[in-house]
Amino acid sequence: MATPVLEIDGLSKHFGGVAAVDGVSLSLEPGRIYGLIGPNGSGKTTLFNCITGIERCQAGRVSFNGERIDGLKPYEIARKGIGRTFQVIRVFPELSALENLLVVTRGGLAEAEARALELLRFVKLEGLRNEYAGNLSYGQQKLVEFVRVLMRDPTLILLDEPAAGVNRTLLNDLLDAVRRLRDRGKTVLLVEHDMKVVMGLCETVFVLDHGEKIAEGEPGVIQTDERVIEAYFGR
Repeated sequence: MATPVLEIDGLSKHFGGVAAVDGVSLSLEPGRIYGLIGPNGSGKTTLFNCITGIERCQAGRVSFNGERIDGLKPYEIARKGIGRTFQVIRVFPELSALENLLVVTRGGLAEAEARALELLRFVKLEGLRNEYAGNLSYGQQKLVEFVRVLMRDPTLILLDEPAAGVNRTLLNDLLDAVRRLRDRGKTVLLVEHDMKVVMGLCETVFVLDHGEKIAEGEPGVIQTDERVIEAYFGR
């Protein structure tokens, strides 16, 4: 078996007396697309925040490519090869689409601009490269944020609700891009409420409820898991 890209062992994070993440363990192999689902408040975004160093876990460990990273600062984790998007779009509205990608670069401008144009072409936005990000549609802004994450060529990409509010055409462009990243050896973990997206895109799905992992498996198995059905529908 391949060495896991990401390995989480017994991770816990509490806010006061509430366990947002409670003893979660999971393992991600390279070159695969994973889904992380669960009802609202189940701990999905908190888990992302713990992986990326925004929140400090109180128990357990997080390893990336065999190296322990819990306790590192967010920028240190990003530099090791983990990129993420957020639920709320974080673009610079008064910068162009191209400039939104260039702001995260280090090194030569010419090389960075070539990379940025390649990524905008990757999601069919090259023609809007000089448009202010604030003038783009919601879905186009999500695509800009998505490819901005790719500017530093991360090994692991965390997507937080990429389908939310995106029209079907742009969503199909995004999903195609995610599949192409997987085909290039990247690993993707996405939080998503659109079950059609999850079941059609992900190869393995993890399910959280009240901070605990209650199920893990292929999409077809997860859809019929009684614990998952009860978590979502209360029966």
